[in-house]
Amino acid sequence: MRKRLNRMRKKTGEQAPMVPGVPGSETAPVAEPTTPRPPLPPKPDQGTPEPVSPTGQDTGIDPTLDAQGGEYLTTAHGARRGDTDHSLKAGRRGPVLLQDHHFREKISHFDHERIPERVVHARGAGAHGVFRSYGTASRISSAGVFQKDVETPVFVRFSTVLGSRGSADLARDTRGFATKFYTSEGTWDLVGNNIPVFFIQDAIKFPDVIHAGKPHPDREIPQAQSAHDTFWDFVSLHTEAQHHTIWNMSDRGIPRSYRTMEGFGIHTFRLVDDAGRSVLVKFHWKPKLGVHSVLWEEAQIAMGMDPDVHRRDLADAIEAGAHPEWELGVQVFEDNEEQTFEGIDLLDPTKIVPEELAPVEPVGLMTLNRNPSNYFAETEQVAFNPNNLVRGIDVTNDPLLQGRLFSYLDTQLSRLGGPNWTQLPINRPHAPVNDMLRDAMHQTAVHSGVAPYHPNSLDGNNPFPADEPARPFIDHPAPVAESVKERGNPASFDDHYSQTRLFWLSMTDIEKEHIAQAYTFELGKCWEQSVKERQLQALANIDGKLCAVVAQGLGLPAPKPTVKHGRIEPSPALSQIGGQWPLDGRQVGIVVGPDPDENDLLAVVSAIDDAGMVPLVIAPHGGPVGRGGKVVAHRTYLTARSVEFDSVLVAGAVPPAPDAQQGLDAKAGAVSSGGVDPRVHLLLGEVFRQAKAIGTWGAKSQVLAAAGLPEGAPGVVSGKDAAAVVEQVVTLMKSHRAWERFPVSGRL
Repeated sequence: MRKRLNRMRKKTGEQAPMVPGVPGSETAPVAEPTTPRPPLPPKPDQGTPEPVSPTGQDTGIDPTLDAQGGEYLTTAHGARRGDTDHSLKAGRRGPVLLQDHHFREKISHFDHERIPERVVHARGAGAHGVFRSYGTASRISSAGVFQKDVETPVFVRFSTVLGSRGSADLARDTRGFATKFYTSEGTWDLVGNNIPVFFIQDAIKFPDVIHAGKPHPDREIPQAQSAHDTFWDFVSLHTEAQHHTIWNMSDRGIPRSYRTMEGFGIHTFRLVDDAGRSVLVKFHWKPKLGVHSVLWEEAQIAMGMDPDVHRRDLADAIEAGAHPEWELGVQVFEDNEEQTFEGIDLLDPTKIVPEELAPVEPVGLMTLNRNPSNYFAETEQVAFNPNNLVRGIDVTNDPLLQGRLFSYLDTQLSRLGGPNWTQLPINRPHAPVNDMLRDAMHQTAVHSGVAPYHPNSLDGNNPFPADEPARPFIDHPAPVAESVKERGNPASFDDHYSQTRLFWLSMTDIEKEHIAQAYTFELGKCWEQSVKERQLQALANIDGKLCAVVAQGLGLPAPKPTVKHGRIEPSPALSQIGGQWPLDGRQVGIVVGPDPDENDLLAVVSAIDDAGMVPLVIAPHGGPVGRGGKVVAHRTYLTARSVEFDSVLVAGAVPPAPDAQQGLDAKAGAVSSGGVDPRVHLLLGEVFRQAKAIGTWGAKSQVLAAAGLPEGAPGVVSGKDAAAVVEQVVTLMKSHRAWERFPVSGRL
């Protein structure tokens, strides 16, 4: 299943597997090319939107023809240009002439290149893929996408919520997980997050929570953070937000990668079968690699060292052939009059249904297998809309979902310049469109006929309303209770703490430590003591020990709870820790000295590659490693940092490199001894603190001692035989972390 990059090995005789990240589809020459040639083809891992017309019909045209063509530089209108480096002037030192239409076109287009970024979810990454249905959902939905073995193209966009487009990937934040299914019956958009509950219960509060979470309006800081007064002021006053907040303060708020992140539809949806029978469901995306996160130290380092860590990880994994996979599953509930299950209001978006009460039934597998060929055209212009529903899938009266049905459509009208955003290639449906909509800005379809209204006789009454054999969308006749117009919530929405406590009780001791520390850090960044005291009261209503630990860190008294809880059964499915998972696409750093044993190194690199992981050789300098030159360094002591690796191996002695001077590399200021490069000392110390597996052989004692690492510590493997060490490290990595390395404090 895993495609190798061996086909991309350099022709210089390199025997080790290539790693992802090559920028172009051909090796760039040193000298500027001067022989005209057509544009280069896309890289093997890249794809484009499917070749459908603006009205959703298969054109059969090679989609690469939408890219630039021809050997020569032209204007936007196709006129060839011989010079694009000099503007037209009245003499070489004279003023630029207004008649220079090439300059005016070039600069004017540049001036308008950017479109408004998303108000939320501005920072994102995307990929193409396919969803294959197991057929298990066909008994409860007539949707064609759920019929057995049906394969549906998809495009997925992952994102953070609060940050701008230029923010860092690893901010503590909710992640968007939006999937566009290009079904044969129309487009279905499942627009969710990596957290199954939301901050608010009613969409009318959405501007408020986002205004509170965004940077302060006076200084536009802090960027992409919730550790500030306005956020905690809001969530401490709107206690319905406490459930989502504790998920954000958990490790779920700093996922290891998009590939190791769950996704949730958040809301309760309605599925309808061909007989008109309906059920209620909640959608879940379960990653095949397991759900993993980083530690707070890793997140902080990564935001400085590699702010693109998540989008790089996704693109590199797809390029390497470690195609990310998620199972789509549903929790199924009776569509009863109360729309509740086991006392849980299914229309409340701040509540979950524990999987122990309603198991998640897998209904299909999604595989992401192609990177975009153009970020703007695909990832930036893709537009999701919960209104995009297909036959057999419908919404419920969830007040947050009802508001989103208006907001998403309204957003696209502004952001993408008008109502024809559905005609952008990435948004085009893969089903024929005959909608009687006409004109408006950016209209790219060329409609025929004279009668875009219904009924008509001048166009033969086309288009016809679909009868049942043509499988129209099902408007389920859901009953509406007799009521009066009013502003308010049902009484079942008033419980803001029981499920927050459920989440807390479901965590392992390690995860509880992380949550308490996150609350202490975030509230410690707030200025107003009243905000801290108000949030401490909310924590007291969740758990007394949690409140006491956070209060101690803030130097404030812990208040008494004002809410009493009955017996709450934990939900083990909410914990990330425990079990073993596949290793596809994990990255292993292999630290080598100036003269490593080349045979050993080649064997180690091959073993890691064979395990489905990416081997990254870290050497004193770039270029070939060792005397044979069969392995090339992917990182150096100067460029490597712990956050990039899931595990680190050290092959023999690693003495200080020539640039191991603090004036050349500040990291070289790390304390070191025993003749080990200080950057390696720093790397190993960070990896050890991050509870990642470490393996050494050769001069193992010297390296471990110099880094202050005890031999025999949990997750630290040393020995004489490289193959044996690698085998043990690979086994350790299946558990993700050596959590037992650091006992918990016992405070919680």
